Amino acid sequence: MSTIKLSMPSMPSLPPQEQRKSLGDQIFESIRDQIVTMKLVPGSMIYENELAEALGVSRTPVREAIRLLVSEQLLDVLPQRGTRIALISERKVSEARFIREQLELGAFRLAAVQWRDYEAIKSADAALSKLLEEQRAAGEAGDAALFLQLDEAFHRIVLEAAGNATLLQVVYQMRAHLNRARYLAIEQLGHMDKVVEEHAQLLDALRQGNSELAASRLQPHIGKIDNELPELRDRYPHYFIT
Repeated sequence: MSTIKLSMPSMPSLPPQEQRKSLGDQIFESIRDQIVTMKLVPGSMIYENELAEALGVSRTPVREAIRLLVSEQLLDVLPQRGTRIALISERKVSEARFIREQLELGAFRLAAVQWRDYEAIKSADAALSKLLEEQRAAGEAGDAALFLQLDEAFHRIVLEAAGNATLLQVVYQMRAHLNRARYLAIEQLGHMDKVVEEHAQLLDALRQGNSELAASRLQPHIGKIDNELPELRDRYPHYFIT
């Protein structure tokens, strides 16, 4: 039986309220993040006792985390065999990309209006500027996992600035299937410097208070994963299903 190496998430870029999570939530987040960043690769089997030992916790919260991950279709329960990391569904990735794109287009338009009052939004502006520098450094270091985490934090701050908590929750909950493909694209195809430049252009549009410019820059930024999927599938055919 192989050894699973996991760690609890540090979540350095999240706001304080996101860091005050219960142990059960942290375990769920940890396993989910390991799936997204391919530390638990598609198609591999996992075992409740190994996960509990790797995380240094009892099996009860791990069992609950597995139940939730099955409900998200990130894990498959195979009768009389065990639990397997779900393969990456191209259909789910494209569907999640479409939903996220439509939701974030509206959010970025709203956020651009908020940016017209700089005093009200300057803390978000400063946070985004800092994230851009951190993302550049992560790209130069080739740290795909940190780069994706900072990418998510960038979008989260903009969505928070839009002031729609429900939208933020929906985008967060459906991101895992999309992010598995995004992580693989970042790690294998590179383009991290291009992503940072796209973020800089998005921030520039927000600072101009230009809703339509922000939306026009966001759409290709999110949508490019559809063009990257065929190459990823060719490189890792055993990771994907249609």
